[in-house]
Amino acid sequence: MFKVIDTHTHFDAEEFDEDRAEAFARAKEAGVGKVFLPAIDVKTTYAVLALAKEYPGYAYPMIGLHPEEVKADWKEQLAELRKILEEHRMTGNACQVGGSPQFSDLIAIGEVGLDYYWSREFENEQLEAFEEQVKWSVETQLPLMIHCRKAQNEMVHLLRKYEKELPGGVFHCFTGNQKEAEELLSFDKFVLGVGGVSTFKSSHLREDLPAVVPLDRIVLETDSPYMAPVPYRGKRNESAFVVEVMKTLAKAYGISEEEFARQTNLNAERVFPLSVSQV
Repeated sequence: MFKVIDTHTHFDAEEFDEDRAEAFARAKEAGVGKVFLPAIDVKTTYAVLALAKEYPGYAYPMIGLHPEEVKADWKEQLAELRKILEEHRMTGNACQVGGSPQFSDLIAIGEVGLDYYWSREFENEQLEAFEEQVKWSVETQLPLMIHCRKAQNEMVHLLRKYEKELPGGVFHCFTGNQKEAEELLSFDKFVLGVGGVSTFKSSHLREDLPAVVPLDRIVLETDSPYMAPVPYRGKRNESAFVVEVMKTLAKAYGISEEEFARQTNLNAERVFPLSVSQV
């Protein structure tokens, strides 16, 4: 049976506190070969690092401050995250690849970005925090996992300043139109993360993605425990359900499920190069 990669799942969330081990087992049984774990603050960074140790070679952690977590203490959060980042930096000449520092386990800076959906109270702070973490990506050459809601213009403007230096990343939870997709894909090292929304009856993604997004520019994700795909809509999402997203998109692109899984896995592995200890 072919495997798929869930590039964005919050397995550390409290929604999994009662059955986390079972949810991991269901993901493996469903054919999910790897899961990538974004963090949203200091606490969750420690949590996903712990899960990666518990599930080595299967769960891969990120580090970052989510825009909705940018509050009064955002500078303290970033300072602590920076310490964690340094602690996971590998030392020695053998750990330098292409002049970039390598990391023992972290695979991305994320989940970071801008979110003005509910409020612009911390608009400037979000921009500052995002830019600081974009700089971390440039410095470490770890890719970005970017969350953006009601802020694409501001996000694109900021990223353009660092476009040539960035290693790439994912525009997570893409639900936009063809024009928005084309703008994001102008960052040629980035891909679009597509999840359960693509299965919704009202979604236009099944038409828009094949029209303008090449197969080598998509990765699969669940964003579990949120936004479960059909036929699980309204229930808690989990990584096992990424298979439903894969089936829906394979049909939309007119190719076999196996071919779609293979290509999106290749895309994920291109964007998220596993570090020295994970190869």
